[in-house]
Amino acid sequence: MANVSQQKAYTTSFIIAGPIVHSEDIRALTIIEHGFIAVVRGKIVSVCRNTEKLMQTQQEYGIEDVNVYYLNEGEFVMPGFVDTHIHAPQYPNAGLGYDKQLLDWLTTYTFPLEKKYVDVDFAIGVYESVVRKTLASGTTTATYFATIHYESSLFLADIVERLGQRAFIGKVNMNHGTPEGYGEHIYDSFTCTEQYIRNIQCKRNELVQPIITPRFALNCDMQLMMLLGELAAKYNVHIQTHISESTGEVAAVQKLYPQCRNYADVYDRAGLLTNKTVLAHGIHLSDDELKVLAARGTSISHCPNSNTSLKSGLCDVRRLLDTGIKVGLGTDVSGGYSISILNAIRSALQTSTHIFFKKHQGSGYIPLSYHEAFYLATLGGAKALSVDDKTGNFKVGKDFDALIVNMRKPGPIDILDKTDIKDLIQKFLYTGDDRNISKVYVAGRQVK
Repeated sequence: MANVSQQKAYTTSFIIAGPIVHSEDIRALTIIEHGFIAVVRGKIVSVCRNTEKLMQTQQEYGIEDVNVYYLNEGEFVMPGFVDTHIHAPQYPNAGLGYDKQLLDWLTTYTFPLEKKYVDVDFAIGVYESVVRKTLASGTTTATYFATIHYESSLFLADIVERLGQRAFIGKVNMNHGTPEGYGEHIYDSFTCTEQYIRNIQCKRNELVQPIITPRFALNCDMQLMMLLGELAAKYNVHIQTHISESTGEVAAVQKLYPQCRNYADVYDRAGLLTNKTVLAHGIHLSDDELKVLAARGTSISHCPNSNTSLKSGLCDVRRLLDTGIKVGLGTDVSGGYSISILNAIRSALQTSTHIFFKKHQGSGYIPLSYHEAFYLATLGGAKALSVDDKTGNFKVGKDFDALIVNMRKPGPIDILDKTDIKDLIQKFLYTGDDRNISKVYVAGRQVK
């Protein structure tokens, strides 16, 4: 028997015993104080609410004593974080440009940086840092925007595969309203994207998937978006883009596409709204747009840090959830300055509280709770990406994507009094950081 800190990185069949925390739905956390999870070849085969059947389970699956790990006081196991929206190439700009709003920020900071990814060596250096940092921060599933550059986008996929993260990786499409030196011809954009999809799918690694990535409606014409919609259907792949992030953006889209009823209608006409589509932001969506998204099964990535940092607005997640829309959390680096989903959790809670302040007394509005934010960061994100059959919580049959959290480690918070597991969870969500994440697993493989 061993404690979890002694586990071998290559072991994918093991038992972890101790406090277990996960979400089975958004209404409450499921907390098992003295249970265990059995993992065989990376998949969860048993979750027990006590340790009475531990030895029996160990014998049933042939798990040796050396691969049974007991959590120490102050530790618990939880699902890995799901980042439903992050721009890998923008990581060098994290913390820059927040005196500007979205469209000016893109022109001044983002596009000049993304041009540099024609240099593969530069791209590899940044992407290696991004993937390592997100894993260290507990992100087991990431949905990455890359750039328009085919070769460097493939290297991001290679790095993700080598380091063991679960990820959707998109080569960006841009053929309209692009800055000088950073755009594509429609034919090149389409053909490179199709080849990119084939290249990623040839890996035959279910952890690494391509995702169709038109930047947004201002940078793609309708013809290209329709072609991308056809590619998504042909190869049965996911789609990601932005929607209704800022009022200036919404007005510009209405001007560019006067034949469309609204922003969502632009994407709908192009065939881009599917049950495998995740749209970032969605701050300024109308009720009619929400109904369309709900009908299509399309998800929203809530990016509260970015929404505030670029002064885009406050997204009412409660409104989205009440409309039946799937919602996950996104860091949106570098619109957001933090690569950590813990920051996204806190920002989401603060945003919801600020909306509560704005509501009239007696409105009945209920701000998000910490257990709802936990759900959005784990199972909610998995549902938003339509991978909740594989990850998001500790249901038997799913991959073991998990974090070992240790609140007794030297870090940002001191535990100075006797604290139960429910209190430890709250303290981690509100005050913890990557120092408290001692181990990270993806499909049973220890990647931190």
